[in-house]
Amino acid sequence: AYLAGLLGHPPPVYAHVPLVLNHEGKRLAKRDGAVTLAELGVDRTLALISASLGWPSADITELLDGLGAPPAYFPQNVLMNIQGYQSLDTVINKSLKPLSAQQFLAVARESSAVLLDVRKEADFVAAHIPGSIFIGIDGNFAPWVGALVMDVNQPLLLITPHGREQETITRLSRVGFDNVLGYLDGGMEAWTHAGFETDQVESISPDTFASKYSADTVVVDARKPGEYSAEHLPNALNIPLDTVNSHLDAIPEEIFYLHCAGGYRSVIMASILKARGIHNLINVEQGIAGIRKTGLKLTDFVCPSTGK
Repeated sequence: AYLAGLLGHPPPVYAHVPLVLNHEGKRLAKRDGAVTLAELGVDRTLALISASLGWPSADITELLDGLGAPPAYFPQNVLMNIQGYQSLDTVINKSLKPLSAQQFLAVARESSAVLLDVRKEADFVAAHIPGSIFIGIDGNFAPWVGALVMDVNQPLLLITPHGREQETITRLSRVGFDNVLGYLDGGMEAWTHAGFETDQVESISPDTFASKYSADTVVVDARKPGEYSAEHLPNALNIPLDTVNSHLDAIPEEIFYLHCAGGYRSVIMASILKARGIHNLINVEQGIAGIRKTGLKLTDFVCPSTGK
């Protein structure tokens, strides 16, 4: 019924979809090499459901347009569901560990922990621990952690807004990331007070970007392919955020401007690139939404659903 609503069809009175199928959708016994719907994948599964209900295949195509591969942590979550996992209380008790700046630095040096900064993007841009990764808790937090950190067993050290330490640990745990080693007690204020090094992301307003922009300006667009196809700066290179770790060789060697839709994803990408030693970037605040307001010429809008 939910799928029917998404596609604009009335809910079916009754529909049966075999759970054991071959790749042509024919029902099989296990001895014949049967597979589950999960093994078929989202697109093929929905296509089979649609066909069984007599819905046009174009409806499913539209629904799936721009849908990427499932995050790497999904199979790990399935395994955790099978094997069992720690209770939330247990996770919080072992993870909600305040660390002084000195302790935080020592643990970071002694472990393979990812330093995960979940503050607001403007705060991260202004000052952050060198090598830390930004994924703001006020954005699409858990899915991006899963897509970019990937390994649910990865040790994590947290830099959080004051008072949101337990919330961060809880939200990480809900998607299987239970290996938090502690958090920076006192946040970035404690880090700077201890005299430790900080870094920044060079970031400019859309108006400043517009004043510098020309046909020769190198631009990286961190949005999804469907967003990029709909409308973009004519000379922008599309490197979607969720593919950045596998496309580092595509990052320009010269200074480039980085943007997304509204400013969240571009800061995530900037943090990943800087953590990998790539610093020749300038973040454009407010993303394409802000760039559009400057009057810069974008490609003609193409509706992602109709292609027109």
